[in-house]
Amino acid sequence: MRRKPIELAAVATAAVPGLTPTAVSSAADDPADFDSALLLDSEGKRWRVRSPRHAEASARLETEFLVLRAFAPAIRAELPFLMPTIAGSVRLGSLSTFVYSHLGGSTRSVEELTAGPEALAKEIGTALAAIHDLPHSLVSNADLPSYTPNEFRQRRLNELDQAATTGKIPASLLRRWEHALEDVSLWRFNPSVVHGDLHEDNLLVEGSRVTAVTGWTDLRIGDPADDFAWLVASNEQDFVEAVLASYTGSRRDAPDQHLLRRAALSAEFALAQYLVKGIAAGDSGMVAEAEGMLETLAADVEEHGGQAISVEPLPGQTPAGADVPAGPGAPAGTEVTDDGVPSPRVDGSTAPAVTVAPVPAVSVVPVPAVTVVPVPAVTVIPVPEVPVPEAPVGGVSVAAAPLGEEPGAEAPEAEAPAARSAEDTSTAAISIVDVRKH
Repeated sequence: MRRKPIELAAVATAAVPGLTPTAVSSAADDPADFDSALLLDSEGKRWRVRSPRHAEASARLETEFLVLRAFAPAIRAELPFLMPTIAGSVRLGSLSTFVYSHLGGSTRSVEELTAGPEALAKEIGTALAAIHDLPHSLVSNADLPSYTPNEFRQRRLNELDQAATTGKIPASLLRRWEHALEDVSLWRFNPSVVHGDLHEDNLLVEGSRVTAVTGWTDLRIGDPADDFAWLVASNEQDFVEAVLASYTGSRRDAPDQHLLRRAALSAEFALAQYLVKGIAAGDSGMVAEAEGMLETLAADVEEHGGQAISVEPLPGQTPAGADVPAGPGAPAGTEVTDDGVPSPRVDGSTAPAVTVAPVPAVSVVPVPAVTVVPVPAVTVIPVPEVPVPEAPVGGVSVAAAPLGEEPGAEAPEAEAPAARSAEDTSTAAISIVDVRKH
């Protein structure tokens, strides 16, 4: 059952004692997984509420809670952007709803980002580099998944096998993806900390500056190319090149030369993941949408050859040696398509750019079967629940479970005072609703 913003406002009052909402509006989020709202309280402070729609989404929010606690103030202070702070939570049946202190900035569409100033592309590259340079111990201490390159490749092969059993993936795409996954030279990279769910909805922007990164539900150690998939799917060569240049200059270790190839593969494979997710959820609309996008992609690949995702081309396509990567270290003069990687035809001409249609963000739940080698774990001491009288919210009884906060206290934040002032830019986006009349 979907919860309206006014209901989420009432839930927030149980999660954060002393919170008195005076205005509420809906907030952008993944509608298949979460109901979200923005609140304005009586003191002029803003909050964000995220309520899961099913058990898997609730588990992701609980994982994010552990992730955010692992980011000590010293680590947050070194990041070029702000991160969310959880102010409280409340359990509704078997699902947990979380309330976050609101961060300044607003989300932009991919089209708005790619049409923005070059300084914004550089900011995105710098933010990506900061995430990928985070210490591995941050992930290990939180008992989150860690994959070697071969483990990650095998995991993706397993996902491909699962997608193939649906019988809804075009055979040409199955062959194309399997060939790339079997091309071991493509999978030689240094694993890094990966956001895992990075896309335009999880970047908050103000002017030409990235103010915050949200959506930390899928943090892991794995392939840094996964965080570039949404960029490659934009098919904006100049934008991707500007982001990659900033990223390369900001990383402590130079990225591998096949990063953009694996990012293009990840962007295409997201369609199969979306299909599998729709089938698992019994959502016929998602399934139909995924099938349509897969057929479009297959037709584009058949007509134009598709984006270069393999180092060794499929038999009968581009001759071996003609397909040269356009990532870091690409030879000068290489002809490239709009995705930033070369795709010459057999006759020497350049293949037209192929559009990879972006899909709603698909969160891949880490496979628990992968062994994570932990370093000494950080002990998380649970905070006893503060009894709060139960109050009916939309027919559901709620009980507060604040996360270590004194009643009415403002959630601790690591941002500087200057960052707080940036929050004042988004007040106009909140629709005024008198909560006290409901």
